Amino acid sequence: MDSATAAAIIIGDEILSGKFTEENAAYLVRELRELGISLRRIEIIPDDVDAIADAVRTQSAAVDHVFTSGGVGPTHDDKTMAGIARAFGVRVVVDPQLEAALRAFYGDRFHERHLRMAEVPEGAVMVPADHAAWPVTSLRNVYILPGVPVIFRRKFEAIRERFRARPFAIRRVYCMADEATIATHLDAVVAAFPAVSVGSYPRFDAADYRVLVTLESKDTAAVDAATESLDAALPAGVVVRVE
Repeated sequence: MDSATAAAIIIGDEILSGKFTEENAAYLVRELRELGISLRRIEIIPDDVDAIADAVRTQSAAVDHVFTSGGVGPTHDDKTMAGIARAFGVRVVVDPQLEAALRAFYGDRFHERHLRMAEVPEGAVMVPADHAAWPVTSLRNVYILPGVPVIFRRKFEAIRERFRARPFAIRRVYCMADEATIATHLDAVVAAFPAVSVGSYPRFDAADYRVLVTLESKDTAAVDAATESLDAALPAGVVVRVE
């Protein structure tokens, strides 16, 4: 399936310990799919510099875009910048543009600890976002986003269009049968249409169907043809509806 790819790295002891429910990955899944980006991996890791460095280094080499969530700020547990710097073998430096913006934003309330929020991996780019004092920091193909869900969403929404790719086409076939009944027909469609990703998802709480089959590709014609083939092959009465 021809697609730009992405990975999400969720950073935070508070997520792994259950203090907070993770929200940003679920949001990113929906947004990236709508943009035509294939999300290949989601990792949740602790506030540990080595763990961050390992995850970022691996995913940066594996996918087109990496999005991190969390670990940016002025406190002791904000280690994302250091981890990403270590991933690429660079120093953590104070960005003068970001420092000036922070000083202007806080004015008389500025505290030297606020400078922690101006620390970035050397070579990082400041991508304009929703506020002049708070750009999105990017290094190579890694985009560094805050962990607070409402801010994460604002930042991503400000930069989302730079990632737009050819959209996915998807059809849904609702079946009143169990998976074993339709499995051989799905196998035939998978073999006949290699460009189409076929998914089978049983449901036990729906009144009018038992299995949802999805057919997905960036090739709309292939999706339509695969859907028609499956619909025609399934026994009479199995298909409830096609969307």
